[in-house]
Amino acid sequence: MLERSNELTAWDRDHFFHPSTHMGMHARGESPTRVVGRGEGVYITDIAGKRSLDAFAGLYCVNVGYGRQKIAEAIAEQARNLAYYHAYVGHGTEASIRLAKMIIDRAPAGMSRVYFGLSGSDANETNIKLVWYHNNILGRPEKKKIISRWRGYHGSGVMTGSLTGLHLFHNAFDLPRAPILHTEAPYFFRRADRSTSEEQFSQYCADKLEELILAEGPDTVAAFIGEPMLGTGGIVPPPKGYWQKIQAVLQKYDILLVADEVVTGFGRLGTMFGSDHYGIKPDLITIAKGLTSAYAPLSGTIVSEKVWQVLVKGSDELGAIGHGWTYAAHPICAAAGIANLELIDELGIIENAGSTGAYFRAELQRAVGDHRHVGDVRGDGLMAAVEFVEDRDDRKFFDPGRKIGPQIAAALLERGVIGRAMPQGDILGFAPPLCLTREEADIIVEATADAIQSVLGR
Repeated sequence: MLERSNELTAWDRDHFFHPSTHMGMHARGESPTRVVGRGEGVYITDIAGKRSLDAFAGLYCVNVGYGRQKIAEAIAEQARNLAYYHAYVGHGTEASIRLAKMIIDRAPAGMSRVYFGLSGSDANETNIKLVWYHNNILGRPEKKKIISRWRGYHGSGVMTGSLTGLHLFHNAFDLPRAPILHTEAPYFFRRADRSTSEEQFSQYCADKLEELILAEGPDTVAAFIGEPMLGTGGIVPPPKGYWQKIQAVLQKYDILLVADEVVTGFGRLGTMFGSDHYGIKPDLITIAKGLTSAYAPLSGTIVSEKVWQVLVKGSDELGAIGHGWTYAAHPICAAAGIANLELIDELGIIENAGSTGAYFRAELQRAVGDHRHVGDVRGDGLMAAVEFVEDRDDRKFFDPGRKIGPQIAAALLERGVIGRAMPQGDILGFAPPLCLTREEADIIVEATADAIQSVLGR
């Protein structure tokens, strides 16, 4: 086993180009390589035999947990019967048709159709094209700008990487590209004026959005995109009243709202969608990750009836819509999605995310909230973050060069728990599988408290 592990590690360093990885350090052997072999429940085990509680569900995505045979069998059965057929020119499969209906049955009110892709990035590329198409059909060719938020994450393609508001995804890639704009992040902990209440900060964010729209010209702004709750930008719940105030501005200037639910969709916040949780009424919804619990790559754009009617008008005027992916609505992936959504219902996953999530966050606050270097413990549903500061009274942040967040994440891994060091700050993030038990939550909390103490003392 050790010989096999060493061989794979060498091949990995010599041949595998990893995403979001320090390439030089990895190739030189200066950063760890881990070859994961199997998973069960909330645990993964690497081929060297080390077992870890995955408190980040892969990348917020293994919602029903690892090793669900029902999904594996659905994938195998579909592969035996029909491994692939395209979805172009009205073709469908039973799996893709059934899954589309299941999604609409669960979606927020007013949603009409599902366009399938493979990743959150390609789903947001679809959204961008649909927003532009929508306004061209309505005779508004100048209304094309899309406003995202700093610290938002919406993908890493050319246009979706532009939507993303994190410097890591822009560096040396000549991003962001026009016509993408960015506005204030709803990051209450990092507000400039600490005397500001949540409601006041929400109003400030809405005012900054309106200022940007007016400066650019309302007739040029087509859409606003946002995660119901910031994910990769720091796991940040919206401050009180935020989405109500933002939506009022968008309605005032006839601007479409795209809810990026790649992370929050299918139970993560204790509701089927984050839009339900926060009272968001989107025109388009981006889905991926929890749609199949990452057992197969599948994403989607859920289109509202309002937008759908404009798309139909466009097709009547111009013919077939010139947009498609070879693997759109792939039947194997759709079969995984059906089994996954059935499991979510059968296992009470969404209810567990709400109740166990509340318990987990309360225990995390109890265990580490008073630490002298913990500035904030926050979250919602089964998402949580601990943000570290050098001085909590003055809210002085650590020098980024000290890499406090990554150090604590590494110390946590040594204790058998996987958390994520979030970008642009010393932030430890958690988004475990939605089947997490209270006993497993206790393991995460205990290991986190110990890891913090090992790096920062008492």
